[in-house]
Amino acid sequence: MQLNCGIVGLPNVGKSTIFSALTSAPAEAANYPFCTIEPNVGIVHVPDKRLGQITGYIVPQKIIPAVVEFVDIAGLVKGASKGEGLGNKFLGHIRQVGAIVHVVRCFEDDDVVHVDGRVDPASDIETIGIELAFADLETVQKRQENLVRLKKSNDKKISEKAKSTEPVLTLLIQALEEGIPARRVDLDERQTEMIADLHLITMKKQLYCCNVGDDELDEDNDHVKTVRTLAQNDGSGVVVISGKLESEISDLDSPEEKAEFLEAAGLEESGLDQLIREAYGMLGLHTYFTAGEKEVRAWTFPNGAKAPQAAGIIHTDFEHGFIRAETYHCTDLFEYKTELKLKENGKLRVEGKEYVVADGDVLHFRFNV
Repeated sequence: MQLNCGIVGLPNVGKSTIFSALTSAPAEAANYPFCTIEPNVGIVHVPDKRLGQITGYIVPQKIIPAVVEFVDIAGLVKGASKGEGLGNKFLGHIRQVGAIVHVVRCFEDDDVVHVDGRVDPASDIETIGIELAFADLETVQKRQENLVRLKKSNDKKISEKAKSTEPVLTLLIQALEEGIPARRVDLDERQTEMIADLHLITMKKQLYCCNVGDDELDEDNDHVKTVRTLAQNDGSGVVVISGKLESEISDLDSPEEKAEFLEAAGLEESGLDQLIREAYGMLGLHTYFTAGEKEVRAWTFPNGAKAPQAAGIIHTDFEHGFIRAETYHCTDLFEYKTELKLKENGKLRVEGKEYVVADGDVLHFRFNV
């Protein structure tokens, strides 16, 4: 289960500004390329109104939200796959994340230099896409070269695996040579598993983050419309935020001040909250809760996890010694107000090892050590 997203884009598109606002961490934001060389890493709370609602009925001593990690990776430029602009180092950082947030500059500002001298989201997206595809192409070609030796192996399992992998690599090479990301190659589950250890960058899910001016949130400008069209063709999501506005919000001290600022700006929630939730979902993550007097806590689990796996996220002993899970959904708590009423109305259930945990479940595990 990967819990991290890499923030990528060309230099000076607002990546570090957005990262700093996300994490309230002092990532260096400067008006020149490559001001970020080592990736900044920040742990971010996942906004979830259900957590606060649960504490309205089960009052704890402590509240612990779910988290997701964001990695601010330095700007890529043309030729990054060949080492331009410290590109190889940056590409190596991207391989380690679970998904990609691609920040695209969608604002005009003569005081902020664009690396190519003009604001052109389509060109920016193409530049990043090609560099990532070429980096993956090199990886796939190296694996293909190794297959020549592996196909001749005396170990039948190794040789057969090499032979079955070869046509998959051929499909990938054909696509990547044209700048088409690996995620758009029509592979079945078995074929995808064959190349999982390559950790291809373009196989990762991607979310476009359009960085607009603080007066452009009400309606999509032409740049954002361009990104939405490209994202639709690519099967990617889009979030529109103003890095400058989010930076101002993050500088405020109290939740009350932030709420007042958002209301004055005509916003129901910050763009960063939307971005975090989208990224969390893009990673295939869901949340279950544990609730008691000591703490109410949100736990992150991968979509499709069964009860023992979910228990193991708390502690491996919970998974190994799993007996059963007592559970109800948080929406039932909001309706019936108390766990006693839940039980009286048949909403408190006992589930076994085959139970697939649902997003929003409140769970209490029984186990033997």
